[in-house]
Amino acid sequence: MKITVIGAGYVGLVSAACFSDFGYEVTCVDRDPRKLAALESGKIPIYEQGLEPIVAANRAAGRLTFTDNLKDAVAQADVVLIAVGTPTREGEGGADLSYVFAAGEEIARAMKGFTVIITKSTVPVGTAAKLREVIAKARPDGDFEVASNPEFMREGSAVEDFLRPDRVVVGVNSERAEKVLRQLYRPLTTRNVPLLVTSCEAAEVIKYAANTFLATRIAFVNELADLCETVGADIEDVARGMGLDKRIGLQFLSPGPGFGGSCFPKDTRALAHTARQHGRPFSLVERVIAANEARKLALADRVEQAVDGTLSGKRIAILGIAFKAETDDIRDAAALTLIPELQKRGASVAAFDPVAMDNARQALTAVQWCADAYSAAIGADAAVILTEWNVFRGLDLQRLARDMRQPVLVDFRNLFSIADAANSGMTYHSIGRTSVIPAGSQTADVIPFKSEAV
Repeated sequence: MKITVIGAGYVGLVSAACFSDFGYEVTCVDRDPRKLAALESGKIPIYEQGLEPIVAANRAAGRLTFTDNLKDAVAQADVVLIAVGTPTREGEGGADLSYVFAAGEEIARAMKGFTVIITKSTVPVGTAAKLREVIAKARPDGDFEVASNPEFMREGSAVEDFLRPDRVVVGVNSERAEKVLRQLYRPLTTRNVPLLVTSCEAAEVIKYAANTFLATRIAFVNELADLCETVGADIEDVARGMGLDKRIGLQFLSPGPGFGGSCFPKDTRALAHTARQHGRPFSLVERVIAANEARKLALADRVEQAVDGTLSGKRIAILGIAFKAETDDIRDAAALTLIPELQKRGASVAAFDPVAMDNARQALTAVQWCADAYSAAIGADAAVILTEWNVFRGLDLQRLARDMRQPVLVDFRNLFSIADAANSGMTYHSIGRTSVIPAGSQTADVIPFKSEAV
């Protein structure tokens, strides 16, 4: 089986590398000359654990190649995966499918013999049917099938998720397509990975439903943490008490600054838009989106309250820019909302992230980029943890405090226990837990997150 992947972005590159690792011959097509040049020289344009050695090994074995020649790559393929971007349309919330359909037209003109065309990009329900129409119009005599195969890879563990998934979902509308998809994923199903075969429409909904449900859990635990702050309960105890119920589970019950990244914000908006389009408004999803945006907007209020109620003339150290640990992705990251707001209120910002600073420099201005967390904290009135990097879990809080103008830590990821914070001598504010205020300090408790926008 020969596979062509259209798009060497996050989904496309990981998929191409992992399919080649199964032993298939894979060609990955992209039109960005800089990206192709980097890949040809062995450089991976995204930060993803375990991806670089897989790409290198399969390129060396001749199973993985990169090109900008879509016509030749499609002509020799049995299976073509479309893994192009589906960004949110400005002002609407729906997914922009122009890249998907443009790829479909090019595939139609280039394919030879029976070809299965698979949407790997995250697309709203009905996309496979529309793509089938687009291809048939461009190539009336074409022998092809369209299938939907959503990905469930988490940034930071995408290779592991692809090679050892919980399940594989394939949406097909013919036995011919199902046969090819079963063959494609045989390296996983022979290891007892469940393969769920559905209609294309069901597969498309499953992707959005899964991500939106997880986003809803995050929004729920965040607002539950706010209640815990008000009534004096510890959110860590409450979340564990909930999560030990087998019907609920412990995953995605950690409070934080709000969800971000390439999936949850985009997919929740797209599902809400689809529901409105079909006359079935999804009010719960609409409220999750509003709650998450309100949370990000309220981050600056909490930092401001932690530094005596004013940010004017204050220096704030931001620890973590990526939307989550183990990735350099800053899309919809809390830092992109918080840092400009801190600057707007008169604060200067120093920041450090282990891998995301190159991306951050293109999105944020007037920030002092530092070599490590301790350097960022020098002269700071507060340090703010935004990303749950392991390197921050091991911070020496006493050392951190020594070089700060005010030893104040605002921990939006609850990386430290209350006992550790109390022993550090720092003023420590976290989410859904009691603040630690050293004796004699004039610092007030952090105000709860405001939720008027919900």
